[in-house]
Amino acid sequence: MYNDLKKMYWWNGMKRDISEFVSKCLICQQVKAEHQVPSGLLQPIMVPEWKWDRITMDFVSGLPLTPGKKDAIWVIVDRLTKSAHFIPVRTNYSLNKLAELYIKEIVRLHGIPLSIISDRDPRFTSRFWQKLQDALGTKLNFSTAFHPQTDGQSERVIQILEDMLRCCVLEFQGSWERYLPLVEFAYNNSYQTSLKMAPYEALYGRKCRTPLYWTELKENQIYGVDLIKKTEEKVKIIRDCLKAASDRQKSYADLKQKDIEFQVGDKVFLKVSPWKKVLRFGRKGKLSPRFIGPYEIIEKVGPVAYRLALPPELEKIHDVFHVSMLRRYRSDPSHIISPTEIELRPDMTYEEEPIKILAREVKQLRNKSVALVKVLWQKHGVEETTWETEETMRNQYPHLFTGKIFEGESCNILN
Repeated sequence: MYNDLKKMYWWNGMKRDISEFVSKCLICQQVKAEHQVPSGLLQPIMVPEWKWDRITMDFVSGLPLTPGKKDAIWVIVDRLTKSAHFIPVRTNYSLNKLAELYIKEIVRLHGIPLSIISDRDPRFTSRFWQKLQDALGTKLNFSTAFHPQTDGQSERVIQILEDMLRCCVLEFQGSWERYLPLVEFAYNNSYQTSLKMAPYEALYGRKCRTPLYWTELKENQIYGVDLIKKTEEKVKIIRDCLKAASDRQKSYADLKQKDIEFQVGDKVFLKVSPWKKVLRFGRKGKLSPRFIGPYEIIEKVGPVAYRLALPPELEKIHDVFHVSMLRRYRSDPSHIISPTEIELRPDMTYEEEPIKILAREVKQLRNKSVALVKVLWQKHGVEETTWETEETMRNQYPHLFTGKIFEGESCNILN
């Protein structure tokens, strides 16, 4: 716009005025993509004060069924010493059974933790589990899509566990449950770079006696004040190492993020995205607005989350959002804000409905042929067409098909 106008017009501050005018365009604010790094700096989790005060847990499922009828592993890790317990379980265990195992394997050995970090597995988000931990005085912290690093400790240990189990099964054959105690022993005695020692040494204050370390401990090393003093010193060293590792990770992550802050009372747009229950085959026309709103910020929840005043039609949506989902609204007296007609899901997505099957073709790949159908979609009064796989569309929208698809059809398929 500036290049077009400067050929025939000029006034003082012309470029600044044009830039401000364009930035306040309501339609542009709703549909233009952002060409900047994502908002919100990494928020590291606090380093625990003592051993087994704060733990993480997750499940490894989909394993082969063992003679003991186990097909999953419950992985529980201490965030300070990184020592872990691998408990074989069944995926259909009741919550009562899991609670019994938790008391037997964790509380019996290490006491009741202050907090538990986990993903949003239905077993962890159930009312029974929450009531149990509330009665024990343990706080539950769940990971989110905007902070997946929250549960990173469990995921990393699970990756190591799976690799070790593969090696045992390939090398020695037999059931994975048979080797699980040895895998747990091997993991807890493996050197950890962030700790500068093995989890066993971090937990007990001395190295574990193994075929590689037969040194006998003298009595003066295991009795009296020296043991307590040495243990406290090791915990301090561990916390310093974990803090350094956390700061290093944050410095790397923040290079690809930008720090942005809103104030209570500011108005912002909210990012939404279309969602279909189909596998995309080809490109989709992006005709829907990328942002809806604007909505007013009524509270700041943490460093990178805000609570918005949502209208009644969005009452089913959780009103706290990560800063990366928000865009600052630049107001102008000429703006006419119309209420949104998008029916959103709780995860801030909305579904597009297919209307007709328009055509069919077969795409030849290297080793197979894929049947495609041309689908007419309806979303908020706007029609568009895309190519989808016939198999997926038949599975997701069987009402569109009553027989074989013939090329050139312009209405719902009939026999």
